Amino acid sequence: MAASPCSQPEDESSSSPDKEGPSSRLGSEEAESTLQGALCLKKACLVAFLLLKYCIKEPTTKAEMLSMVIKEHQGHFPEIVDAASECMQLVFGIDVKEVNPRTHTYVLVTTLGLTYDGMVGDGHRFPNTGLLVAVLWLIATEGDCASEEEIWKALHVRGVHDWKEHCIYGEPRELLTKVWVQEQYLDYRQVPNSQPARYEFLWGPRAHAETTKLKVLDFLLRVYKRVPNSIPSLSEEAMSGEEEGT
Repeated sequence: MAASPCSQPEDESSSSPDKEGPSSRLGSEEAESTLQGALCLKKACLVAFLLLKYCIKEPTTKAEMLSMVIKEHQGHFPEIVDAASECMQLVFGIDVKEVNPRTHTYVLVTTLGLTYDGMVGDGHRFPNTGLLVAVLWLIATEGDCASEEEIWKALHVRGVHDWKEHCIYGEPRELLTKVWVQEQYLDYRQVPNSQPARYEFLWGPRAHAETTKLKVLDFLLRVYKRVPNSIPSLSEEAMSGEEEGT
C-alpha cells in the first residue's frame, strides 16, 4: 500500500512530483488491484459458505461470517455481503435476510416465498430455484404462456442449453419438463392441433398459490436493471410494457 504523505521523509526526492508521482500512482493502482482481487475471492468464499448453511438449514451471524470467511477484510463487510447476497438471489434463488439486527443473525430462504428448496436428488450440490424464477418470469412476459422454442432461446443467453448438463442446474430439460412439472410449478403441454407437435409452458398451480406474476416481474425487473445482462429480455416492448404495469 502507498504510504501516507505524513510518513514520507521531507526531502527533495520525496517531494518531487516529477520523480515520485508516476511511481506512487503505479504503486497505488497495483495495491488497489490486489485489494479488489482479494475482495472478489472473499465474495466467492462467502457464497460457498452461505450455500453450505442453506443446505444444512442453519442460520448464520455477522460474527461467524467475519471469523470464518472475511477475516482480515472486516472493514469491507457490507460490500462483501451485498455482493454475495446478490449472487445467492440471482443465481440460486435464495434470499439472505437479517432477522435479528441486535445479534446480526441471518437466515437463508427461497426467494418470492416459494416453498421449493431447489435441491434435486441426493447428489445435487446446488439449489436451482434461481433458474425456476427466471422461467416463471419468461412465461409471465410472454402473456402467461411461452412456447418451448422461446424458453430455450432465452435460456441459451443465460448459458443454459437444452440436453446439456449445466454445472449448477444439472440437466435443464429434466428440470423444466419433469421435475418442475411434478412439483406443479410448471405446466408443460402440447400446443393444440400442432403438426409436428410443438409444446408450451405455463405456470403450474403451485406457482400460482405461492407467488404472483407481479412479484416475479418486480423482482426480475429490479435484478435486470441492476445487472443488465443477467436475465434475457424477449423484447424491448415487452420490458417497457411490464415496467409500466408494475
